[in-house]
Amino acid sequence: MFLENTVNHKEQFGWIEVICGSMFSGKTEELIRRLKRAQIAKQKVEIFKPAIDVRYDEDMVVSHDANEIRSTPVPAAANIPILADGCDVVGIDEAQFFDDEIVRVCNDLANKGIRVIVAGLDMDFKGNPFGPMPNLMATAEYVTKVHAVCTKTGNLAQYSYRKTKSEAIVLLGEVDEYEPLSRAAYYKATMREKIRKMKVQDEEDISSKDNKS
Repeated sequence: MFLENTVNHKEQFGWIEVICGSMFSGKTEELIRRLKRAQIAKQKVEIFKPAIDVRYDEDMVVSHDANEIRSTPVPAAANIPILADGCDVVGIDEAQFFDDEIVRVCNDLANKGIRVIVAGLDMDFKGNPFGPMPNLMATAEYVTKVHAVCTKTGNLAQYSYRKTKSEAIVLLGEVDEYEPLSRAAYYKATMREKIRKMKVQDEEDISSKDNKS
């Protein structure tokens, strides 16, 4: 369970909070909520996101239900420390798209007394740990896993199932490209996809043999 801390000036160290989960699980919504609370408390806040994420807005972090907060797009994690100088709180959205340097950057910021709040997908569309997220979760003081609702079963969803045929790990998209699925629904969907590919391959092999004969 996440227990919201406060800035401890005696300790002179910050901490890392990771908000993770599938697509449509409310990760960015929770990130924005925590950052706005810090702004209300008159803390100096800076928010960063990867420059490649321009789905809703080039300069805003925007949740799926249109909540937003101004951010600074950066091409690499190494750009963050200079821009975050003098901050009390640093927010980072879509952390899975950053390079592995993001782990060191977050820990360095926390060691300087900054509260670092990171949101990102914990798994890619294949169900594998996504980018630097596992290492961020391992070094964070607080990890909050949020869930979507499975579009097939209505149960809690933790997988982001890709509905398109692209095999690229990084593919920005919304409801047309992805849907949240529970473990059971994701397993069934991936099995159906494997069977479909096997049938296509068999048909191609048969067609190839017929052409040669």
